[in-house]
Amino acid sequence: MTQEMKGLLLEDRWAPVTSTMGFLELEAEQAAQVFATWQRGLMTPRGITVEVLPVSGPLEQVLSSLLPLTSGETQRELFIPTRSAWTAYVENGCTGTDAASPMSYMARRLSIRGLRVVAVPHTLRGNQGRYGAVMLDVFGPEQPGKIQNYVRAVEVANDGGRWVFEQEGEPFPFEKLEQYQARRVRDRFTFEMLKEYLCHLGLEPFEEDFYMPPGSRAWLIQKTGPFTTPGREYTLEEARAAYVL
Repeated sequence: MTQEMKGLLLEDRWAPVTSTMGFLELEAEQAAQVFATWQRGLMTPRGITVEVLPVSGPLEQVLSSLLPLTSGETQRELFIPTRSAWTAYVENGCTGTDAASPMSYMARRLSIRGLRVVAVPHTLRGNQGRYGAVMLDVFGPEQPGKIQNYVRAVEVANDGGRWVFEQEGEPFPFEKLEQYQARRVRDRFTFEMLKEYLCHLGLEPFEEDFYMPPGSRAWLIQKTGPFTTPGREYTLEEARAAYVL
């Protein structure tokens, strides 16, 4: 792990699953049930069953319920309670969690806030490693006059070898706006800034004890049936070898 991103969740052992995470300002079971209802509307006509299953235990044991990871269509999603008003979301895609569309939809449907949080160390050396990214996207209810329901987005990413900085929406009062003028693009929104911004929003998502408060349960969305693109299955180690290392 690069020095600039010391302190990633579980020391990044669950990348790519936890490299991108979603968060909803909603209780975990309610979030899972609403999500399952949405998915049943899409999947039932195709003969795919959508179940909501409780999962207990320490965080890594809970994350293990996503295994095996898969290519093709997502087969398992997980809603994890936290020591806050927020519920975490991850899924079992072998290249990592695609949180933007689900969090945007849920925020719009329930008139709540949803987040996409991305923290990927830049480890690319030759053909090995990952392009770095630090992103915070905040979604809300319908935004008048806008197709998407972004409330705020601040992002720095290495786009194929070139660092780019992007922002959208009205800044929060706690943002370090002067930092966005830094000469080096990758310094305009750092991992430390991301953690600070999330703290202002009531989250500590890179701390293991932020998840699974005593007595709580996570909720697994399990889909079974004739997937159009079934893909192949990966162990966590295989996914890390292909998409992380």
